Amino acid sequence: MSNSLDRLKALSSKLEKKKREKSAAEEVQGDTATDEQPPVEKQEMPTPAERESGESVRTENIKRLKELYTLLGIYEKSPDFNRIFIYKAMNLSGIGLKEEDFGEVREGKYIQIIAITYEPDKNGKKKAKNISLGYFGKAEALQPERKNNIIEFVLRWRYEKAFQNVEHYKELIAKVKSPDRLF
Repeated sequence: MSNSLDRLKALSSKLEKKKREKSAAEEVQGDTATDEQPPVEKQEMPTPAERESGESVRTENIKRLKELYTLLGIYEKSPDFNRIFIYKAMNLSGIGLKEEDFGEVREGKYIQIIAITYEPDKNGKKKAKNISLGYFGKAEALQPERKNNIIEFVLRWRYEKAFQNVEHYKELIAKVKSPDRLF
């Protein structure tokens, strides 16, 4: 994962350099351009401070996620922390995560953290498979602090997964912008 981060940093650095060069070239040309073209809205590249801020948010998220991973005993079902990100999604049974029922326990239900993966069935068709990463008993017996930790774990996992997806798409976009890297 750090290799991907290093590549992302290098790419960002190259993009900033090209942007500065292009900006300098435009200043030299000034108003000598004869083609009248409508102004193009430029996308601002994040400053190094903004990137570091995003990276620190991600670092803090991972740190807390690891604490919750240990605190909730997730390591018992998934001993390698980094392997929890192979799952496609993560849900929570017995506690609402939607806007309208966020944090509400469902009476009579059992609380579980459910990881979702897709595996081929006997015909080779992908089927969703639910894997319990943590079982926490009946909803009514759950202590509020424990409930909050469970919710936080799922949300922080989803947050990290979103970061990973963004990295993936940035790499794909970089390939498109660099034709020599296409097939």
